[in-house]
Amino acid sequence: MNVFFEEEGSFKVASVMTENPSSLQVEAISGKRSKIKSANVLMRFEGALSGFMESASAEAEGLDVPFLWECCGEPEFGFEELAEEYYGGKPTSIQAAAIAIRLHSAPMYFYRKGKGRYKAAPEETLQAALAGLEKKRQQAEKVAQYVEQLKAGQLPAEFDGKVIDALLYQPDKNSLEWKALEQAASETNQHVVRVLASCGAIASVHDYHLGAFLREYFAEGQGFPDMEPPIVPSDLPRAEAEAFSIDDSTTTEIDDAFTIVPLADGVVRVGIHIAAPALGILPGSQLDQVVMQRLSTVYMPGHKITMLPDEVVAPFSLNQGEWRSALSLYLDVAPDLSIVKRESRVEQVKVAENLRHDTLEPFFNENTLDQDTGHPYWQRLLFLFRLAESLEKARGKYDPTRPVQLDYSFYVNDGRVRILARRRGAPIDKLVAELMIEANSHWGGLLAEHHVPGIYRAQNGGKVYMTVKAEPHQGLGVSQYSWSTSPLRRAVDLVNQRQIISVVQGDEPVYPPGSDDLAVVMRNFDLTYNAYNEFQTRMERYWCLQYLLQEDIHEIGATVWRESLVRLDGMPLIAKVHGMPELAPGSRVRIEIQKVDTLLIELESRFKSMEHAEAAAESEAA
Repeated sequence: MNVFFEEEGSFKVASVMTENPSSLQVEAISGKRSKIKSANVLMRFEGALSGFMESASAEAEGLDVPFLWECCGEPEFGFEELAEEYYGGKPTSIQAAAIAIRLHSAPMYFYRKGKGRYKAAPEETLQAALAGLEKKRQQAEKVAQYVEQLKAGQLPAEFDGKVIDALLYQPDKNSLEWKALEQAASETNQHVVRVLASCGAIASVHDYHLGAFLREYFAEGQGFPDMEPPIVPSDLPRAEAEAFSIDDSTTTEIDDAFTIVPLADGVVRVGIHIAAPALGILPGSQLDQVVMQRLSTVYMPGHKITMLPDEVVAPFSLNQGEWRSALSLYLDVAPDLSIVKRESRVEQVKVAENLRHDTLEPFFNENTLDQDTGHPYWQRLLFLFRLAESLEKARGKYDPTRPVQLDYSFYVNDGRVRILARRRGAPIDKLVAELMIEANSHWGGLLAEHHVPGIYRAQNGGKVYMTVKAEPHQGLGVSQYSWSTSPLRRAVDLVNQRQIISVVQGDEPVYPPGSDDLAVVMRNFDLTYNAYNEFQTRMERYWCLQYLLQEDIHEIGATVWRESLVRLDGMPLIAKVHGMPELAPGSRVRIEIQKVDTLLIELESRFKSMEHAEAAAESEAA
């Protein structure tokens, strides 16, 4: 005796060895013996096992499923009943098994209702299922068509601008277009973005990277809504001396400027003057809402997205030839460069000149500190630099043996980039940085002294974080540090400036103690500012790679940073180098540029040779 049974979703046959009320010991044609449940047996039959399933499967292939469905009525039925009706008499065991196999293979037509029992699907349900199946078939054909076109470097006609934008930045992974793109990428072993680029879907690699950022942070566009102009105070007292600023040539939001006035007994009064938009941008106003939405100016090589519109920046920026509102910190500096007095004022300052790094630095740098170059501001700059060094020493951060570090400026014109290195801590940079640290530290302490809340940058145990408490910044060596010297470019500085002005003028603070508003601004700013900085770093990396292509550089010097990572000469680019031996950080190497991909921001390079230190010095000097 043989049995036709179901096991793990498929049909099998075997001969019966022994039988119990609830189970059977059976032997398959292969000789394998097993135990099966009696409930799984669908049919018993005599005859040979060899070829049975092959014959039944072949017979099932010839059965027309729609015709079988038409033969069924509404009631449930067993497969043997249908086999008898279909074949017009008692079916053979192979014919009965064929019917069972065919019914089992068509769940859309026949619902399973128990062991060997089925029920025909209602016509309406069946037609809906068949329509869905046909739709899936057509979609599969369409996907296959898209895949072949994409692999051939052709953009399907259905991939219009809207579809491409979605695929690049916010894909619907259930869409046919995305499934086709993903499959084409897999079959060609490419990134999905690279597949689209090869089809001409990305007109500008730079704009692709910029678009990803704008989509997330400036979905409504970079422009500003129509707003009422800010209030520009005109009744403030006027400073006694004319000021000058020091900025990069691309700076349009001039936040800070300086004055120097000799007093009696060799004392010199140094004025640190910060643009005061807090006097004109009222809390809760439409303009304030824009500030709290953008939170910072966004910087990238060749472009920036300002926190404030030009028409708001203009009346507050410390532009030369203009009187401007300012929050000023005056330092009375003794002949030994110690500070004997500090005083804050809200006033108007006349700006005599906006000095620019590129034209000023040839006259004032580390090589000209001992000789008057004839620049009209040389004496004043030298005094401020000596004061800056004194302030740095007071913070415990003066270290003339510190290794040279470089900062880089990017200048982009018509798609070409220049990358210029500037020595960090150069006299101009140190002068400005130390006076800003002095102002930010002093004003942070002023807020704490008057129990007026503010937003601070702190560092403890190597971790830098933002807080609404006046905590030490160990890295800077100050007791507290509140960003307040860039109110045209950072929302935190504007908020802190409001608080400082309230203390200086003796008014109630805009954000009183216990207010949650400062903490909200701080959290939003911290997240957004970090995202902006990450974007800036990404775009600088893009332009570094573009520079390598632009200058057709195939080999370049580099300095080992750690393990297999190096810093390329002449740019702020760190890259992984294949095949580099284990070298100490700071070692000099030559690397071979193998592949530059500005689309995916990737660089492939390989170690070529060691390089002498003299070559490194020449490279940095160049």
